[in-house]
Amino acid sequence: MLSHRVVLTLAIVGVAAVLVTVTQASPASAEGGSANYNFLVASGFLCDPNDSTTCPAVARAANGNTIELSGAGTLNPSSKSITAAGAFAHKNSAGKIVETGVWTATELLSFKSYGIAPGALLRGNQKFRTSGILPIGRGLLAGPMPTGGLALLRVRLWPDSGKPKEAFLQVNCAKGKVPENQQGDGVRLAIQEGGPKFDQKVSGRTVFMLRKPGLNLSPKRPVPGTN
Repeated sequence: MLSHRVVLTLAIVGVAAVLVTVTQASPASAEGGSANYNFLVASGFLCDPNDSTTCPAVARAANGNTIELSGAGTLNPSSKSITAAGAFAHKNSAGKIVETGVWTATELLSFKSYGIAPGALLRGNQKFRTSGILPIGRGLLAGPMPTGGLALLRVRLWPDSGKPKEAFLQVNCAKGKVPENQQGDGVRLAIQEGGPKFDQKVSGRTVFMLRKPGLNLSPKRPVPGTN
């Protein structure tokens, strides 16, 4: 029988493959459906090797312990569907690893959009321009759009050893019209059944990418014979 680690690694690879496909597809391919979002949590093109605060996403508990998270997924607020997975590392206040493993999303509890932010990924980091996520120039707004928002997920933590744990994961992307009490990208994690609550955002980049049917704000071609 495959170990939890192997099974969940395959799940992460599957999510990553989905993201590569949908982030480069035209919204027209989803025509007839409702708005969908891809999202990254301190992973992929969000990571900067010269800036350790970008990845992984870190949250701290009251006792000084920290949780480090990374991952990716897709969600649909209308149908409350979600597919997401990633990795985690729990460290004590001295920075020593307590537990590592992978996580999977089991339920989308809520999602609140802060609105689109077309230029969000083009500021301060040139590498975003060559990521293939956003076509530059004409048609810039035709593909998936960077969007701010707050997602609350029910997740399952699969440690390398021991039993799985249920938890709530909050993912915040501070782009668009961000509420005063949600400034700054980051995550929070609360493990159920008396587990620790990592409720202080420390660092980490996040982003939601809107894929909405018919969202194509590129210049329209003139119709022959009209002014």
